[in-house]
Amino acid sequence: HGANLLIVNRNEDKSKSLCREISQDYGVECTYKIADYSRLADAHKIGQELLNLDKDIDVLIHNAGVFSTTKQFTEDGLELVFQVNHLGHFIINYLLKDKAKTQGGMRIIHVNSEGHRFALSGIHLDDLRWDNHHYTGLRGYGSAKTAQILAMFKFKEYFAGSSTTINAMHPGNVKTNLGENNGPLYRFYKHKFINPYARDPMISAVALYYLGVSKEIEGISGKFFNLTTIEKPAPHALDMETADKLWTLSIELGRLK
Repeated sequence: HGANLLIVNRNEDKSKSLCREISQDYGVECTYKIADYSRLADAHKIGQELLNLDKDIDVLIHNAGVFSTTKQFTEDGLELVFQVNHLGHFIINYLLKDKAKTQGGMRIIHVNSEGHRFALSGIHLDDLRWDNHHYTGLRGYGSAKTAQILAMFKFKEYFAGSSTTINAMHPGNVKTNLGENNGPLYRFYKHKFINPYARDPMISAVALYYLGVSKEIEGISGKFFNLTTIEKPAPHALDMETADKLWTLSIELGRLK
């Protein structure tokens, strides 16, 4: 579509290489910024820089994510998976919400997951550090992805009456390096039993492209897509009372005014 790209990554060398490849192959401008969403300060920095851009943001894709088999905490004192998968994106969306509403339309897309269904008992907002509940990788991941969906509904309410939309997408079982931060046992399991059946990331990329530019979904907002097919999220990801509480708590934890 000839769009100029601004990418946000943790690794500068990989960012330079990616931008060089994109510019050469597609003849578009590609720039990058460095941030790690496990640091609240980085999420705030990126949010402010995007807010201060002297141009519109037509499509905003949130793709940062982490899966951890063990309970870990960030330097901000928050559980790692919740902070990276939900709170980092929430901060950026919150800082950009007025720009998104007034600039003339923005499509916000969260790369979410069918894994949100693993949070069978929903989100324990009173125990986000998992002190009183047993933590597993699937529960932590499912809880964070559920939070992402619940926040999506609240942002949809905020954008009502504007041409800005926000949706979530399950990319399928994609062959990526998600989970490579875990121990040797999990990595062995992933390489032996998950990766052989994982799909080419191009399939997910095409679906993201569709959600970003297709006129067929213009005006559609607050939906959960499995690639390009609308699906109903799990019941706990449709609990608007929890969504309201999560919104307030995310503003507090994210150090937003």
